[in-house]
Amino acid sequence: METRDCIKNRRSIRKFTDQPISDELIIELMEAVRWSPSWANTQTWKVIIVKDQVTKDKLIECIPETNPAYKGILQAPVVIVLCAKQGVAGFKNGERQTVKGDWYMFDAGIACQNLCLAAHDLGLGTVIVGGINHKKLDELLGLPEDVKTVVVLPIGYPAKEGKAPARKELKNFVYIDHYGKALDI
Repeated sequence: METRDCIKNRRSIRKFTDQPISDELIIELMEAVRWSPSWANTQTWKVIIVKDQVTKDKLIECIPETNPAYKGILQAPVVIVLCAKQGVAGFKNGERQTVKGDWYMFDAGIACQNLCLAAHDLGLGTVIVGGINHKKLDELLGLPEDVKTVVVLPIGYPAKEGKAPARKELKNFVYIDHYGKALDI
């Protein structure tokens, strides 16, 4: 699949079939994370692959039932918990290099996008779940103090394809030379 097509056609999937995902496909997804760019190549992401239903049942307790992805997490054959080590990305010799603070969220976001696009390319569906009780999930997964959960990603074969939501026109968010000077191309 062409990259631009993959970007335009990937949708959040919240309903999955019961078809299992092979270990080979899971490795392909992990390779997509592995090759993600990161601040000074720090690669601070950590990935927990959850396949065990008992663990998923505990994990779901960290997600509000009102979250649209709640049922999808229980249904998906695999749930990826993307985590990141703090205090590394965005730092040099222990000092912050940007006023934006720790860069781990940015790097984890890139890794998450790579994973979602690779999944779509492989015929799998994903949804990015950020509305979670991070502290409870960190404890459940036994994360060390300097590693934090970022997102939960249920992954499976889509039971239903999503529709593309309306997108803003370029002129509504792209400016030339300074903020407010609208794109005129």
